[in-house]
Amino acid sequence: MPESWMSDCLFCKIAAKEIPAKIVFEDAQAVVFRDINPQAPTHVLVAPRKHIACLADSQDGDAALLGHLQRVAAKVAGQLELGSFRLTLNNGRGAGQTVDHIHYHLLGGRPMQWPPG
Repeated sequence: MPESWMSDCLFCKIAAKEIPAKIVFEDAQAVVFRDINPQAPTHVLVAPRKHIACLADSQDGDAALLGHLQRVAAKVAGQLELGSFRLTLNNGRGAGQTVDHIHYHLLGGRPMQWPPG
């Protein structure tokens, strides 16, 4: 991925702290921050520091990172005292992905409906 392309990515800029965000957790591989348009009382985004546009663009070598993101989501859910939560990932515009940087939505604090969307 060309460096200039990633420099235009909103979530890459948040991870690099070039754009302010309400970060609730971060480590060497991931950053978790509050969604600016929350759909639940608790709504945070779990994103890798590595730029991957969408799940369909991930590679076999990204498997450990993807698993790490899910473990981070579980850890953050515990820190936020969510007894139950929903973890979702949208792939592509038709699924509701609005930022071309893979990320999970961690939602909680209210009953979730099924089916979603």
